[in-house]
Amino acid sequence: MAFFLDGEPIIGASGNIVAPAVQSQISETGSISGLSLADAQTLDTLLRTGAFPVPLTIVQQEDVDATLGDTAVVDSVQAGLIAIFVVMAFMILYYRLPGAIAASALFVYVSVTLAVFKLAPVTITAAGMAAFVLSVGMAVDANILIFERMKEELRLGRSLAGAIDAGFARAWTSIRDSNVSTLITCGILFWFGDQFGASLVKGFALTLGLGVFVSMFSAIIVTRTFLQVLVGTSVMRHLWLFGADVEEARHVGGPAGIMSQRPSTTSAPEP
Repeated sequence: MAFFLDGEPIIGASGNIVAPAVQSQISETGSISGLSLADAQTLDTLLRTGAFPVPLTIVQQEDVDATLGDTAVVDSVQAGLIAIFVVMAFMILYYRLPGAIAASALFVYVSVTLAVFKLAPVTITAAGMAAFVLSVGMAVDANILIFERMKEELRLGRSLAGAIDAGFARAWTSIRDSNVSTLITCGILFWFGDQFGASLVKGFALTLGLGVFVSMFSAIIVTRTFLQVLVGTSVMRHLWLFGADVEEARHVGGPAGIMSQRPSTTSAPEP
C-alpha cells in the first residue's frame, strides 16, 4: 500500500517508494512489514500532521468592507443627479416651453429606467451609472432633434398640431438610426465582455442598452403626448414660449407678414 502526498509518492531514506505490505486487515490494530525504522517514523509523522491537540485563540478580528467601491458609487450617483438637473435647466432656458416638457419627460424617463433596473434586476456600479448618465444625454438628444424640426415648421407658419406631426416625422429617421447603432454597439460590448469575463463591460453595455430603449419610449411617446396636450389651447398666442426666433419669424416672415411685405399693385382700368 503506497502513500502519496500532493499527488506524488512518498520516497523513503533508501530512495525507494514507501509501499509497505499489509499482512492482515487493519481494524483497531494491524501489522505491516517491509519498512525500515526511519521510513516508519517519517510515515508516522506525515500521517499525524495536523492532528496535534493545539487550542486556537482569537487574537484579533477585523471586518473589511469595500469602502472604495461604495464611495465611487455614491459619487457617481451624485454626479448623475447633478448632470440630470443641469440638462433640465439647459433645456428649459434654451427651448422654454418645449424644454419644460422635455424636462418632465426626462423625469418620467429616469423613473421608468430605475424601475426597470429594479425589476431586471441590475446592480448599479460605477460603470453602470456612467452608462445611465450617457443614456440621459441620448434621451435629450432625441428631444433636441424633434424641437429643432418643430421650430422650423413654426417659423414657416404651420399650426402647432402640424408642427408637432412634421417635427416628429422628420426627426424619427435620425433618432432611429442613432439608437439602433448604439444598440448594436451595446450588443458587441456585451458579447466581448462575456467572452473575456469583463463584468464591468457587460454591466455598462446592459445598462446603456436598457437606457436607450427607455429613452426612445420617452422621446417618442411621452414627449409627444405632452406636446399634444397643448394643441387647442391658447399657447400659440404666446410665441415667445417657443423661442425668440419663432416669435420674430412669425411676426416678420410668417404668412401674414409675408402678405404685408408684398408690394401692393393695382391695375389701371383698361380704356
